[in-house]
Amino acid sequence: MNDMRIVERDVDQNDVKIAAKGVQVYYGDTHAIKDVDVDIEDKTVTAFIGPSGCGKSTFLRCINRMNDTIDVCRVTGDIHIDGEDIYDTKVDPVQLRAKVGMVFQKPNPFPKSIYDNVAYGPRIHGLAKNKAELDDLVEKSLRRGAIWDEVKDRLDAPGTGLSGGQQQRLCIARAVATEPEVLLMDEPCSALDPIATAQVEELIDELRQSYSVVIVTHSMQQAARVSQKTAFFHLGNLVEYGETGQIFTNPVDPRTESYITGRIG
Repeated sequence: MNDMRIVERDVDQNDVKIAAKGVQVYYGDTHAIKDVDVDIEDKTVTAFIGPSGCGKSTFLRCINRMNDTIDVCRVTGDIHIDGEDIYDTKVDPVQLRAKVGMVFQKPNPFPKSIYDNVAYGPRIHGLAKNKAELDDLVEKSLRRGAIWDEVKDRLDAPGTGLSGGQQQRLCIARAVATEPEVLLMDEPCSALDPIATAQVEELIDELRQSYSVVIVTHSMQQAARVSQKTAFFHLGNLVEYGETGQIFTNPVDPRTESYITGRIG
């Protein structure tokens, strides 16, 4: 029996930032992602929800080719960002990851100063011509990460000395420092306390003014709070995708309803 996937048809193609078609992911013999088609919009927060092991993080890592770093992983199908095939052999994954920033589940600042954590990417990619430009870029990124006021007087202090919530906002500042267009977040609040989570959620809402944000979350409440679009994954399939309000209040697929009401997951 074919797996029924409900995918929105009324997305304006001009607003599509990431277009995935027929994406399959294999880890050795395990078929982790099965034939996913999805159009992700610009200037929008899109949440990926679903039970543990359903493929949402695996699919997220396809968007910046992080799965390339896993020997046994094989990805087929098409993913385009702004019409460009990101799996084309001419595409440099390092350059792609400057355009597609990523924030991980556990805050992972480099063992460097707060300043150098943020300056690292722009230095590698040659985004600043001199120290003054780099200083401006670091300040702008820390402001975007909503942490500038807390760290501006101790930029030389180690990033690892910050609290967990501050470290995660530093990692968001680091991710936006290369001036990406897409920001991927893999359960960015799961290691944080409720106050830090609220700060990061508020920040996510601000970031969508500038980026296409895709967030994997195990918290349906968080998805409902921060996203405009939601995709429900189950057993490697994209079961349903649409407006967040519609997915949570009037899902089309019975599996989505079962997950949202707590019967599966």
